[in-house]
Amino acid sequence: MQEIRTKWNKRYADVHVPNQVINVLKLNQHLLPAQGKSLDLACGLGGNALRMAELGFSSHAWDISDFAVAKIQEFSQERQLSLSVRQSDISLESEQKIMMQEGFDIIIISRFLLRDIIPSVISALKPGGLIFYQTFVEVNVETVESSQSSHYRLQPNELLNLFSSLTLRYYREEGLQGDINQGFRNEAMLVAQKN
Repeated sequence: MQEIRTKWNKRYADVHVPNQVINVLKLNQHLLPAQGKSLDLACGLGGNALRMAELGFSSHAWDISDFAVAKIQEFSQERQLSLSVRQSDISLESEQKIMMQEGFDIIIISRFLLRDIIPSVISALKPGGLIFYQTFVEVNVETVESSQSSHYRLQPNELLNLFSSLTLRYYREEGLQGDINQGFRNEAMLVAQKN
């Protein structure tokens, strides 16, 4: 996994602002409980984690990139926000166990797809907990034949299937239907709740 860490460290080396809050969280912020413990998993530069800290949540940000982790700490200090940051390779079973032991009321995953960890993500949600998930789809308006492996992109309705054991609260995936110059394209969004 050193290769993946190196890739993301290079990508984040010259970026000096947090990534933007994902649409699924912006559009559905009203579904959040009044308080709780949140995890921005594979958080990149922590935009979602920072938003959760601003909203008063016990906010946690985990990423494989130690550069990202250091920058998120800086961003949170600049904003005088309390935020717990962890360098984590979530593909490792030991890290998944830590996530499940910690337990979270909210888990946010943005533009990251590792299908094997979905059962651990669901297990890490506390009863009544919410998952906010947004990532890329295979069939998109930019190119019908994706240049990236489908391993990193969702098939139609796959996100629904991955979280079928949870109660659906919000879902959006427009594909190539209708006027492709409008709407929300190229990604799927889901909010689901653990019973």
